[in-house]
Amino acid sequence: MKLSNLLSADQIILDLKAEGHGSVIVELVDHLVDTSLLPASLRDESLAALKAREDQVSTGIGSGVAIPHAFSDELDEVVAVFGRSITGIDFEAIDNAPVHFIILFLVPRKQYQLHLRTLAAIAKLFANSEVRRQLAAAATRDEVLAILEARPYRNGTNDA
Repeated sequence: MKLSNLLSADQIILDLKAEGHGSVIVELVDHLVDTSLLPASLRDESLAALKAREDQVSTGIGSGVAIPHAFSDELDEVVAVFGRSITGIDFEAIDNAPVHFIILFLVPRKQYQLHLRTLAAIAKLFANSEVRRQLAAAATRDEVLAILEARPYRNGTNDA
């Protein structure tokens, strides 16, 4: 599963306004609602599911990356949004470093295996410091998409 397959330019925020862990999740979910990718009727339920997941353990995976995610009984396909924070957000990440890249996604509960593959692909992609460097320097949403689409990996595959 390529992350670029889950995103369009409308699903990318280059300069998040939120400054806190919880408020950035609200900003990302509201963006999905504003762009009609998430029905407004699922906003509160999605926020509650994401908060419950974050309450278990932070989804800040280190290296400036967080992957907030949750399941939904109401969705038929994965819904995702990418946000970049120039200043960084305290996400209670495992390395205690500020988070600059947040990939939030909601997965239909019946697609648990897709959830696991998506998490693994995102973690693999963002483990690459060159990808993070390029994403930090990207000036447009289309540049971000191109980076996510074209990134080769050490094992020769391009599956994130």
